[in-house]
Amino acid sequence: MIEIIPFRSLGRFDGEWLSARYHFSFADYIDVDRMGFGPLRVWNDDTILPNTGFAPHGHRDMEIITYVRRGAITHHDHLGNHGRTEAGQVQVMSAGTGITHSEYNRESEPAEIFQIWLLPNARGHAPRWENRPFPRAEANGHLTVLASGRAGDTEHGALWINQDAALLGAELRAGQILDYPLQPDRRAYLVAGSGHFLINGCEVVARDGVAISDETKVSIEALAAGEILLTDLP
Repeated sequence: MIEIIPFRSLGRFDGEWLSARYHFSFADYIDVDRMGFGPLRVWNDDTILPNTGFAPHGHRDMEIITYVRRGAITHHDHLGNHGRTEAGQVQVMSAGTGITHSEYNRESEPAEIFQIWLLPNARGHAPRWENRPFPRAEANGHLTVLASGRAGDTEHGALWINQDAALLGAELRAGQILDYPLQPDRRAYLVAGSGHFLINGCEVVARDGVAISDETKVSIEALAAGEILLTDLP
């Protein structure tokens, strides 16, 4: 089954410094039909203006992946972690028993990010944060695992998450085709960061979401050059 979630249909918040679009219910936006997809609880499409951001705040028992599409963000937390994550890179924060952090755009241009939250496989994990550069060239023409809790993926450079799930990314030229096999009892949620695609024959444009279940594979054909992110989920 393929469900296309057009960008124009997403929940929205527009504030003084933050413009956000919500693939699933979040904060004051509630859609009882869009409460998550398997362990995927949040996929937010955020634009943060320069020299602004999220002041210190807390999280518990959530695996939070941030993919930076444009610009950069700077992270601080009460554990002493401090880092800058720029376009094409990924950071992972396991909130676990509790973490307080801030996230700011310290740059001179807007930052565009995807925030992806997954429920963990158990409560009470130790909180942690890490990031790693994933140059776009690595994802050129094929799916690269960016963050994962699956066996073996971290040996190839993926950031660890406490869930049997994976986030993969690819950049495709017009005309390129990828097939991603889906194992039985697995599902996928895909977002086109940019470009124009056919996903299992369904047309998808930039920032649309695609919920995929009861399929044996995800077929991705680029009608125009662009970037896709895919979560492989139980």
